[in-house]
Amino acid sequence: MNAIDWSAIGAWTGTLSLGVGLAAVAGIRAWLPLLVAGGLARLGVLHLHESFAFVSSWPALALFGVATVVELVGDKVPAVDHTLDAIGTFVRPGAGALLAASTMYEIQSPLLACVLGLCVGAPTAMVPHATKVAARAVSSTFTFGLANPALSFAEDGVAAAMLAAAIVMPVLVALAFAAGAIGAFWWIRSRGARKPPAASEAT
Repeated sequence: MNAIDWSAIGAWTGTLSLGVGLAAVAGIRAWLPLLVAGGLARLGVLHLHESFAFVSSWPALALFGVATVVELVGDKVPAVDHTLDAIGTFVRPGAGALLAASTMYEIQSPLLACVLGLCVGAPTAMVPHATKVAARAVSSTFTFGLANPALSFAEDGVAAAMLAAAIVMPVLVALAFAAGAIGAFWWIRSRGARKPPAASEAT
């Protein structure tokens, strides 16, 4: 029987956690996680799939930066936020799929990474996006949009917290996985040490 490759499992778990976390942030702010992920990859802090190296290119970072500012500012204007949300119905799942696919550097096939990114990232991004749109609809109905800027600032805070958690989570997952593997090893070993002697040995 082949030994379990714990390091590979840990890497896959961390990669999936990172992809899901970034895609979830994209459901609130489409361009911010792309800007941060691309910037961290540019600095060598984050490892992205080689087929998605363009995410960390200077032109892409410039585009993500401008788009992030436009989204952050425009989302606080009641007349503009609904338009951004309508556009975001298509942009945010796409950003989530791109983020999820770009983090799957363990997969050699770019096509498979794209498919998995689409299957994982797009639905993940749609959940917070739908929640955001529903909250804005309620706010616009009962406050005539006056509370929308306050909601936008709150969403900024949530997105920033989720983004930080998404980046840190793979490390925490890997450490937890390693701790669990070591704990299971010592538990099995201790059970073997406490095993009572066989009847033949006792006599």
